[in-house]
Amino acid sequence: MTAEPEIRETTPGDTSALERLYRATFPDEDLVALVRELVGGAGDVLTLAAVTDGTIAGHVAFTRCTIGESGTRAALLAPLAVAPDRQRQGLGRALVAAGFDHLSEESILYVFVLGDPACYSRLGFTREDAVMPPYALPPEWDGAWQSVRLRGAASPPPGSLDLPPVWLRPELWLP
Repeated sequence: MTAEPEIRETTPGDTSALERLYRATFPDEDLVALVRELVGGAGDVLTLAAVTDGTIAGHVAFTRCTIGESGTRAALLAPLAVAPDRQRQGLGRALVAAGFDHLSEESILYVFVLGDPACYSRLGFTREDAVMPPYALPPEWDGAWQSVRLRGAASPPPGSLDLPPVWLRPELWLP
């Protein structure tokens, strides 16, 4: 029987376990360098791990950022990984909910994500048209740029998401 996961902030000692998790979860994508940067402090990042039976079974990162000239505080959710043998058991949802709780406590009202609408709509995300990502997205990704409002926030102010340099690499925003 698998124990209920402990969700906690990651530590530098978690890096090798996170690398294994991302390689197993996304064998066709190389997210390891990005994860290393985020966990290592590249920007203002909340990074959470779900630990079950002493093993990291899931991970999510939220990079704190702002929206354009308004300076409104926001966050970018990416990446999110759940071990293949733990998927479809609510672990990703638990990680994201814990992140939302942390961010709400910091008075962050908006979280953005670039991802599959079928997946992220289950977490409350909807298509975002007022706040733009740092790069134009290809037409085949129509609807993949999404946001969620925390604490009953009104619509976000228009503008573009201002992110730290770790996220300003075009290859992170292209298929």
